[in-house]
Amino acid sequence: MAPGLAPLAPGATIGILGGGQLGRMLALAAARLGFDVVILTPELDAPASRVARETVIALFDDPDGLARLADLCDVITYEFENVPAAAVERLKALGAPVAPSGLALAVAQDRVAEKTFLNEAGVRTVAFAQVDSGEAALEAAARIGVPSLMKTRREGYDGKGQKWVEHAADAATVFEALGGAPCILEAPADFVRELSVIAARGHDGELAIYPLGENHHEGGILRRTVAPAPASPDLADQAERIAAQILTRLDYVGVIGIELFELADGRLLANEIAPRVHNTGHWTQDGCEVCQFEQHIRAVAGWPLGPTQARAHVEMLNLLGDEAEAWAKLAAEPETRLHLYGKREAKPGRKMGHINRLSGL
Repeated sequence: MAPGLAPLAPGATIGILGGGQLGRMLALAAARLGFDVVILTPELDAPASRVARETVIALFDDPDGLARLADLCDVITYEFENVPAAAVERLKALGAPVAPSGLALAVAQDRVAEKTFLNEAGVRTVAFAQVDSGEAALEAAARIGVPSLMKTRREGYDGKGQKWVEHAADAATVFEALGGAPCILEAPADFVRELSVIAARGHDGELAIYPLGENHHEGGILRRTVAPAPASPDLADQAERIAAQILTRLDYVGVIGIELFELADGRLLANEIAPRVHNTGHWTQDGCEVCQFEQHIRAVAGWPLGPTQARAHVEMLNLLGDEAEAWAKLAAEPETRLHLYGKREAKPGRKMGHINRLSGL
């Protein structure tokens, strides 16, 4: 769908690659706007499948599954960034519009490519080095200094696929402990808090940027987000500029999550980008005029973007493992809005849902 083409009318079909909780919440938002949704996922009984019109059960790189999805849908999007970029290119070759683009996936899937892209877009990051061998790990640690954080270039989330290098002489050992896979070594960020900005861009280049959220992690997993985060006008302006630079350079369509470090001197560094709706944006479901999920559907469908002003102060708390079993108590709290993902089995650390606790601005 290019600028100037008519937006999708209600009754059209939106495809989603991925069947997890983000796909579920996207499907619910699409349904409210009158769209049908088809999910492609290798998982039987996926959370998103149970609120969608139809599910194509296939691997993300399965040619027949992708062809079926392309045949059923008017536009296709994705709910997580580990969808093979080649799958997006195949869908495009079949004539299916896909948003966000394969470029956004390719950048986000490789941490070296990601930070290189950010720097080229004029967005500051920590110092980093590519590590492809034990020798390169030693050289990178000597150059960047320690402590520093080594991460696999691909995959890894919620604290997985990364280890600290405490002594430069141990860098090769840490590289091997990560499986000898291609890695990135990152200098630590001397930050005072972790922030994120959720932003959207339409097919016509229209931008919509939400207020900053302040994030707190435990064990590498996001525990809670408080939003809107207290922020000076200068800090908010920095975040908006960073989002605009990234979205424009990617020619992006849809919602993106951008993780940021706030330094003691007031500068912002970009940590990571996620080309999709984002856990740190869940607060928008109950705290904003138009939430991130509806915003993403609006963007990929070619609709005007909605307002992003906060209408409440929100503390979003992830429900991990058996914490979701307290649903009755949580549902009884008048200031709490409960969002459960319909996952069949609770496991330690698994995101089973979240709550948004509201208070006045």
